[in-house]
Amino acid sequence: MKAVATPGDAVVCDYSMDEMRRVFNEKFPHRIAEYEGFVSRMALSVEIVFTPPDNESHECEDRVRDVKDRPILRAALAAQVDTIITGDKDFLEADLERPETLTAAQFLAC
Repeated sequence: MKAVATPGDAVVCDYSMDEMRRVFNEKFPHRIAEYEGFVSRMALSVEIVFTPPDNESHECEDRVRDVKDRPILRAALAAQVDTIITGDKDFLEADLERPETLTAAQFLAC
């Protein structure tokens, strides 16, 4: 796992990957093989970055209402990403200067 993303890299944090795995185990246990295939293919083009622990939090994390989303912001800050692409209102309404938060539609319109 890389610590810092380079321009143009697509990244996802290990916290998000763990959460996706948990949800699949809980809601779609019969589809774990498909999940594993997706992750294998995704790993060919997406960097997986480390999520720093809570004791390395940033003061801007308080702007994200959902505390379960804050590790994602922490990872984005540590990886020095420019943009978070999300549909999550807690990120979109957080009014972050950096990283910029965009919906997928906004990103594609750039």
